[in-house]
Amino acid sequence: MSAKKIAIMVDEMYQVLEVWYPYYRFIEAGLEVNLVAAEAKKQYHSKEGYPCVSEVAAARADAGDYDCMLVPGGFAPDFMRRDAEVIQFANDMVNAGKVIAAICHGGWLLCSTDAYKGRKATCFMAIKDDIKNAGAEYIDAECVVDGSLITSRKPDDLPAFCTAVLDALK
Repeated sequence: MSAKKIAIMVDEMYQVLEVWYPYYRFIEAGLEVNLVAAEAKKQYHSKEGYPCVSEVAAARADAGDYDCMLVPGGFAPDFMRRDAEVIQFANDMVNAGKVIAAICHGGWLLCSTDAYKGRKATCFMAIKDDIKNAGAEYIDAECVVDGSLITSRKPDDLPAFCTAVLDALK
């Protein structure tokens, strides 16, 4: 795969599998992966306490440098959408037509963008009304691809989710 760059968004209480499974799968595929958060060089903890250190602050992240933004679930997206710079970076990625991938509760961040308007998407069932209110047609499926928007429901969907992201970046 040609050199592509992915921003995986992180914050407190992230879902550990939804960060680390794609992180290592994408590195194995030859992609460059950055952990992007409200603050750079800060340690964030998963719901289970597993740490990760962000590499890039959202305020310094440039959508032009990335081919894809991946938003994992857990409670992290609720924290992400409280930060104006994180929302700005997400909006910049959406408006630039980049590949936008969200799994589980990751869709919460996208509700603060125009990512769902007129699109089909899935998510963890508890936030389906949120994505519908943000303009999506909710589909209960392992992975939904609608143009540059790729969504999945839960960690069990990670194989199909990551395959769809890699296919979109070819």
